[in-house]
Amino acid sequence: MPISQIHTALPARALNRNDIKVLSLASLGGALEYYDFIIFIFFASTFSGQFFPADLSPFWITLNTYGAFAIAYFMRPIGGVIMAHFGDLLGRKRMFTLSIVLMALPTFCIGFLPTFAHIGFAAPILLLAMRMLQGIAIGGEIPGAWVFVSEHVPAKRVGLANGMVTSGLTLGILLGSLMALLINSSFSKSDIADFAWRIPFLVGGVLGFVTVYLRRYLHETPVFKEMQALKQLSQGFPIATVWKDHKPSILISILATWLLTAGIVVVILFAPELMKSAAFNIPAKVTLTMQSLTIVALAMGCVFSGQMCDRYGVGKTFMFMCSGLAVSSSFFYHSIGQADYLTLTVMYVITGFFVGSAGCVPSIMVHAFPAKIRFSGLSFSYNLSYAVFGGLTPLLLGIVNKINPLSASYYVLFLSIMGVLCGWYLLKNSAES
Repeated sequence: MPISQIHTALPARALNRNDIKVLSLASLGGALEYYDFIIFIFFASTFSGQFFPADLSPFWITLNTYGAFAIAYFMRPIGGVIMAHFGDLLGRKRMFTLSIVLMALPTFCIGFLPTFAHIGFAAPILLLAMRMLQGIAIGGEIPGAWVFVSEHVPAKRVGLANGMVTSGLTLGILLGSLMALLINSSFSKSDIADFAWRIPFLVGGVLGFVTVYLRRYLHETPVFKEMQALKQLSQGFPIATVWKDHKPSILISILATWLLTAGIVVVILFAPELMKSAAFNIPAKVTLTMQSLTIVALAMGCVFSGQMCDRYGVGKTFMFMCSGLAVSSSFFYHSIGQADYLTLTVMYVITGFFVGSAGCVPSIMVHAFPAKIRFSGLSFSYNLSYAVFGGLTPLLLGIVNKINPLSASYYVLFLSIMGVLCGWYLLKNSAES
């Protein structure tokens, strides 16, 4: 796979004040938007009782709840392709701001939705509509953030920049976890079911509009402005060029994203649900505390892996981080229900650090596509993979875990080995030394 240069006009220098401003605003916005997107999963059990009929079987409760979660993932490719199309033709910044607006509005509206007891089957329909809008928004936000910072910073700092932005996105999960911990600690189960579940969505919506305001201080990327000045922007439909000429880049991007979904969705988001399940019965406050510490380790792992990509190359770094994930996740999952809480927490935190292999993924993808179709190529590959694997995996694992509670362990192990092979492929097909 040929590795295209991000941009060569910017010299190999340290990050300056403007770079830090771009990274800070992009990371903060990404964190708040990702909080809006994933806060749903922290209150999934509450939604099943509030938005669906009470007389459903456990199977249908699981299917409806995780289906509402998954529908947002299935909408990501649509939002990603549309916003990336105009991002490649009209500019990165416009789409970068639009994605925040599209996220803040439905998040705020979810906080006011009437429940099944009030309007019947119209309640889950409205909920699904809001989740679909959130999916469209996040489909443009994450690829947009990676492209935006990659085209602002020097070429030798692209890995670190993307690691920092990805770290910011993971902190959105931490915000969700802390909010869930706060709500569960401050209100009774009946109060949460009655009204308190709405608070995180109202807060998220308000923070989203604050982010819209902050992003007005960002400027268009130097790479896009240069292409615009030289009249080198993509003509027609960038996605058509991506599909016609860049299939190897699409494949490696899809595989890398598949691993990312396993780390974020399975290990970070759903491991606490597994620990709370009847099979292990670990208290919710304990699992949320474990999760919060693990997300901090994940954020550190993303920055570490991004910096190592700049220093040693993405292939070597990806192989190292995926190898660590394979070993640490196996020990962690097989210790659930066997080890004491402190030991289990330490194992979970170490696993979270190696989930930081996610910090390598944007570096893989931004190098895989030339600038004029980069947004479209990255967005299409990332969102297609996330829609299929990120959307279906929770649903399938929710069912399979009832048969074998450790099925997630084998899934993560398989994808970690695949990640090592992807790193080896990148190492052999690039100029890395």
